[in-house]
Amino acid sequence: MTFNPLVERQAIKDLVDTFSNLADEKKVAEQMPLFTENAVVNTFIGGKLVFEMTGRAEIENVFTSFLADFHTVYHLNGQHTVTFQDETNATAINYCQVALVGEKDGKNLIHNHYVRYADTYQKVDGKWLIAKRIANFMISENL
Repeated sequence: MTFNPLVERQAIKDLVDTFSNLADEKKVAEQMPLFTENAVVNTFIGGKLVFEMTGRAEIENVFTSFLADFHTVYHLNGQHTVTFQDETNATAINYCQVALVGEKDGKNLIHNHYVRYADTYQKVDGKWLIAKRIANFMISENL
């Protein structure tokens, strides 16, 4: 089968959107097959490294703990630019707005984050997976 960048780009976009959809439902365990076995996720908030994770088990642990304080999660994906290194390796920049809603003193507290993801993808057994994600929470505000 011939490599079709449009088809592959859509498959990667579906991967990113599926990740966000599952995050919104707090289905962290279901997100893990979207990562390679030894995936790396580094999260920066305000320019400071706050999470450094390697492997599905550690990623699942940190994501689950982080989301525990929020009753509502909402992702809105924006521009997503993909660059192919070859037929099984790609990188991308993905912009996302993330709203996390928790309760404090009986009132909802909304944490809005504007995130720029630098992703590395690998095609494994015919499926694109996230091999590395650098999440840069560029702007954060509380309402």
